[in-house]
Amino acid sequence: MKKFLPIIVAIIATIPGVTLRFLGYDPHHVQYPVIMALITAVAIFSASFILTWACEVMQIDIPQAVAVALVALIAVLPEYAVDMYFTWMAGQDPQGKYVHYAVANMTGANRLLIGVGWSVIILIYAFKFRKKVVLESTHKTELFFLMIATLYAITIPFKGTLNLFDTVILFGIFIWYIAIIVRKPVESEELEGPAHAIASLPKQKRLIVTWGLFIIAALVIFADAELFSESIVATGTQFGINEFLLVQWLAPIASEAPEFIVAITFALRGQAGLALGSLVSSKLNQWTLLVGMIPLVYSISYSTADHTHDTNFIQTVMPLAPMQMHELLLTAAQSAFAIALIAGLVAGKREAFALLILFMAQFLSPFYDKTLPSYIPNATPHDTVLITFSVIYIIFTIILVVMHPKRYVAIVKGYRTGLKK
Repeated sequence: MKKFLPIIVAIIATIPGVTLRFLGYDPHHVQYPVIMALITAVAIFSASFILTWACEVMQIDIPQAVAVALVALIAVLPEYAVDMYFTWMAGQDPQGKYVHYAVANMTGANRLLIGVGWSVIILIYAFKFRKKVVLESTHKTELFFLMIATLYAITIPFKGTLNLFDTVILFGIFIWYIAIIVRKPVESEELEGPAHAIASLPKQKRLIVTWGLFIIAALVIFADAELFSESIVATGTQFGINEFLLVQWLAPIASEAPEFIVAITFALRGQAGLALGSLVSSKLNQWTLLVGMIPLVYSISYSTADHTHDTNFIQTVMPLAPMQMHELLLTAAQSAFAIALIAGLVAGKREAFALLILFMAQFLSPFYDKTLPSYIPNATPHDTVLITFSVIYIIFTIILVVMHPKRYVAIVKGYRTGLKK
């Protein structure tokens, strides 16, 4: 029973958040929405761990092709649930604040994953083992598709809208990626901790426990996504904190943290290549599925709302304000720079500090943006900072590409690496 204790604790930790949902609490009409935010964050955080363990075990009992596709979708479910709630509400009120929140949550999650996730893994491994992280050549596949998705994402801010065409393109990139990786040779992975405890059960019990955990985690996430999201907004309102920043940076932490913790654990054990590779795959999933889901959910929500003018579902577009376009551009530019840094499949302290320092500089920009001179006409101080960092990322990316062109040729030529034994 002791080996199942983490699973039991995780399940118990979800109960308060789910209870709040079924009791019908409204975060806008409670005295302390920050407490509700914490309770629901713990529930989603715990459900994310449950999903992680179940995903690891699932790959033992179902065909690899199905496992790869399902794990890619399920592992990022917590982040999707929160962002899709904001997107749905944006479709109900296109002129309201939720359009900003949907983009904020998506861009924050993506930038955290690279700026903090990738850099911390590299630094932990570098300082503990005094080595650089080396990625397997098979990760050229993820880098190839991440590069394609990033190149396309850079065009979205210049269009000024998100629409179903973006959904088709980004989903198509992800489906193409899945079609490649399901043909890779099966690689056995040694399970540890709670996942190992579940895997040690007889097959029938293992299947029941695994799918039971999936159901529990999914129910918790969907039950608490709205409460958590609205509690974050209500907390900002109550304490005079910028709601956009809370949604952009605090909300993704609950859903991203378990994945970070698992990756950090691998790095501490000396498996930094596996850890960084998993976060590269996560970035690809978010950059294709998460971004692609936004215009789809928005269009469905918009078509169900009572708007004054009739718009065909296919023609529905999600308009982007200047700041949202600049947030997307910065996120795409950061992605391009990160790919350029690890295109050689090796990353050390220099690469990690480059990612971390640039991320922290733009992360802290709300504290200093108003003190900067307005050197970009007709732009707010914050927009000026976003554009400036986008340009910095792009310039550095171009320099790296010019310095090491063979790396990118190798990625393009070698993205099918590992398909044949």
